[in-house]
Amino acid sequence: MPVHLEVKVKIGIIAKTLEMLCRDTAIALLKERSHSGFRELYMPGLSIVLLSLCLECSGQTTNTDWPNYGGDKGGLRYSPLKQISRENVRTLQMAWTYRTGDVSDENNTTMECTPIVVDGVMYLTSTYSRVIALDAASGRELWKFDPWQDQVRPRYTVNRGVAYWSDGKGTKRILLGTTDPRLISLDAITGKPDPAFGSHGAVDLRASAGRDIGRHHYAATSPPAIIDNIVIMGFANGEGPTREGAPGDVRAFDARTGKELWRFHTVPWPGEFGNEVWEGDSWKDRTGANAWGGYSIDVKRGMVFAGLGAAAPDFYGGERKGTNLFANSIVALDARTGKRIWHFQVVRHDLWDYDIPVYPNLVTIRHNGKEKDAVAQVTKTGYVFLLDRVTGKPLFDVEERTVPTSDVPGESVWTKQIFPKRPPPFAGQFFGENDITDLSKESHDYVQKRFKEMRSGPIFTPPSLQGTVVLPGLHGGATWAGASVDPTTGILYVNSNNSPWYIRTSKAAPDKSYPYTQALDHFHDQDGYPAVKPPWGNLTAIDLNRGEFVWRIILGEYPELTARGIPPTGTENFGGTIVTAGGLVFIGATGDEKFHAFDKATGKLLWEHKLDAAGYATPCTYSVAGRQFVTIAAGGGGKPRPRTKSGDSIVTFALPRDEREPLDSR
Repeated sequence: MPVHLEVKVKIGIIAKTLEMLCRDTAIALLKERSHSGFRELYMPGLSIVLLSLCLECSGQTTNTDWPNYGGDKGGLRYSPLKQISRENVRTLQMAWTYRTGDVSDENNTTMECTPIVVDGVMYLTSTYSRVIALDAASGRELWKFDPWQDQVRPRYTVNRGVAYWSDGKGTKRILLGTTDPRLISLDAITGKPDPAFGSHGAVDLRASAGRDIGRHHYAATSPPAIIDNIVIMGFANGEGPTREGAPGDVRAFDARTGKELWRFHTVPWPGEFGNEVWEGDSWKDRTGANAWGGYSIDVKRGMVFAGLGAAAPDFYGGERKGTNLFANSIVALDARTGKRIWHFQVVRHDLWDYDIPVYPNLVTIRHNGKEKDAVAQVTKTGYVFLLDRVTGKPLFDVEERTVPTSDVPGESVWTKQIFPKRPPPFAGQFFGENDITDLSKESHDYVQKRFKEMRSGPIFTPPSLQGTVVLPGLHGGATWAGASVDPTTGILYVNSNNSPWYIRTSKAAPDKSYPYTQALDHFHDQDGYPAVKPPWGNLTAIDLNRGEFVWRIILGEYPELTARGIPPTGTENFGGTIVTAGGLVFIGATGDEKFHAFDKATGKLLWEHKLDAAGYATPCTYSVAGRQFVTIAAGGGGKPRPRTKSGDSIVTFALPRDEREPLDSR
């Protein structure tokens, strides 16, 4: 035998022996049950280390992570993986399921988490914001952390996931924002709080809010964004009917110590850019205008981008006259200082809760024959705003249009709103008498009677004393689920709702500090279905290069209506898309509790799976040891009407081992 072949064979034998040794050792340790203290302290770390050693020994180190909430830092939610493809997705099957143990019998809980995957380990949050680390290939639990293990858990615990940070020298951390709110840093290997971070591993964000916020709502629901050693936080806060509450400020912290580094006032203070558009002292103690949907980051330029919510109160602006910067704006900040670089306001003087519910996608497109770095912002109003990433200038023309005025005493509607000429809106923007549901004669007559009692009109028709039909409704258009983008084609995929609401304004009680209050809800028929003709949910592919639709399909169905011979109507949907090099768009989101795979080029349904509970979360995809997986949180419950049952499953799919092709993520 030639020497070089002999050496190669011996190396192979050694590698195989090491592989078997690693696996035998791992199995022996993982089966150990007699020393609980040893397991608690060391097993999580040993499990992760042994998993890595086994993969290295076997030569199976082909891993593709999902290291951020949005996939990459720019939030594209795109994967280069193509082992699961158009050709074989029909054979996709469940690989493993993990149950968190957090579920409500009242069906009022949900999971909105998108897991992240780093070095073969999955990190996620449960219904009650417990952080859990799993072996991403098998679903085996490595460790679990409960942020409320020593205190009373708050009623509101919605959480969309965690962030990962490493100093590149062996220190690895998981960062969690909670609804108390706190920023918590955990050792990624053991799940233990980092004693060097804040106080015993946590920063009290309420105590450092910058003003006395009392018992006002202040919560972190979306994962932090991280650039270098900077952790950037956004918050959910109050929306009315009073202006006072917690600030919507963007805040940044040191990843090692938890020390606050900077903050950006989303309602500008005197002397700051934009304060002049707030009449008198109406800026003071104002709540709302918050980046509750997270952030996207341009690492190369050191820029962080956010979409901001509406200023409080949501539906009456008589005491906040003006355009109300930076509410309802896309803002670009210097990630290292928090200084404003540019802003673009998509709704002026918001009266409809048309906050921007999600970060913009950072895209590179072909525009006027040249490559252009841009941001693509989907909105509740159903528009996509495509802006130059450096300057914030629209890449497609926008125009001002006059909108209806208000009959509410003291209100001061901003009568000019911004409309992009391209792409066209992906959600309905008008509800007239001809749009009333035709599901049945009974449904039509029921809705028509109520419709005639209310005011209606085009988008931006303001709330009224009579009651106003609002479309898009308060759930959009687009939601916090946002969009995904294929960087190889410049095509954006966004799911949307087409469900009207009504808003009725009335005088507040004399003992209140605010003049008006609102009654609001879904506008539906006698059976709880949306009052407008279907479709009620869509999935749309939009070419950002040309500003045109590629395709549009109905998303979801009500099985009981289908059984009556009614074509699929779509459902209100929560949870977004991901897109892959394998030619697929994956999404759960629908009230029929199905997880779907569509052909990204045509919108054709290629595969679906009925989950135990609806997947009101955005999935992720990754590979471990050469095998591609797709995971979604099936938490059900939540906001959709009618409410579906709650669940607690993390469900992961893969191809059968004998059918999968070699992994190719090039």
